[in-house]
Amino acid sequence: MSGALLAALVAGLGGAVAGRAVDSLALVAPRRPTTADGPVAVRLDWRARAAGAPWPELAGALGAAAVTLRFGWSAQLPAWLWFVAVGLLLAVVDLREQLLPNRVLLPGLAGGVALLALAAAVEGDWAAWGRALLAGAAAFAVLLGMALVSPSGLGMGDVKLAGLLGLFLGWLGWPVVLAGFFLGFLLQALVGLGLLAARRVGRSTGLPFGPALLVGALLAALLSGEWALPPS
Repeated sequence: MSGALLAALVAGLGGAVAGRAVDSLALVAPRRPTTADGPVAVRLDWRARAAGAPWPELAGALGAAAVTLRFGWSAQLPAWLWFVAVGLLLAVVDLREQLLPNRVLLPGLAGGVALLALAAAVEGDWAAWGRALLAGAAAFAVLLGMALVSPSGLGMGDVKLAGLLGLFLGWLGWPVVLAGFFLGFLLQALVGLGLLAARRVGRSTGLPFGPALLVGALLAALLSGEWALPPS
């Protein structure tokens, strides 16, 4: 068995386990219920599922295997595995609730900043980390402007997600930032047109935007350079 195949297998198994966990976490991630006396503690039931097998496991396995083959056993791999896990949780929640909650976005952003800083320290590439921070802020600002112009088209969750995506794509370079958001908007348009043609939605039906943005960003990252562990 080649090293690349073994790496993909190990990462895929880990991603499938993460996908299964995400499917239960998605049930409690959107919001914390409250009463007149304040927030109510929620017990996580690992048997309950938001999406159901096999989609979260399959998405987690494919995502983890892909980023492992793309970035190899490098210092930045933990950050990209974190991106896959957080992104999968956000996608499941958004598809189910049409919501991108701060309870996931903010820890996801903080973890991304910390893990990319660790990668910058190990690889001695603080310029990439600085560019990532700048790209995250720029993406947030651009989508915030779009949301203010067209509040019905974008929500604040989408704006905050743009900051997270800009952070990770900015690590790879400004062209990757542009490609990632272009692919995200393109995917959303194609999905919308397909559902409209199939008469599954109407012209005024709101669709979750997070999954398309996340898939577009992941595709841009995977296509942005040579894979460190090319399949043989």
